[in-house]
Amino acid sequence: MTSSHTADAPAGVPQDLWLAARRAQMNAYVPYSSFPVGAALRAASGTIYAGANVENASFGLTRCAEQSAVQALATAGERAFTELVVVSSAVEPATPCGACRQVLFEFAPEARVYLVNTAGAVRETTVAALLPAGFRL
Repeated sequence: MTSSHTADAPAGVPQDLWLAARRAQMNAYVPYSSFPVGAALRAASGTIYAGANVENASFGLTRCAEQSAVQALATAGERAFTELVVVSSAVEPATPCGACRQVLFEFAPEARVYLVNTAGAVRETTVAALLPAGFRL
């Protein structure tokens, strides 16, 4: 990672979410991919929940950062979020995988999403734009 976890957020990205996502990214457990990702979301209550990707030798058991953050939100009893920052060191800001998109959609289809890389590139979108045909049962 090229920038410090105390660095200013790129323009337009909420500073508190950026810092929480960067801290989470620095704690990612990625012995197989060497691709740390951090995510932080703001619950409807205003509380911030963060998560990092946690890999496993049984790849299907790997948990993405976005899912880790949602699991922290749900474990705390919250059921909605308004904003999400996802930080990676990819050349272009990385987007959530398909499974993460559906998990995010379950809790907040209209949430604002900031996809950011550690070089400061930003792509701003929404959960619904990332998963235009998301569904609920």
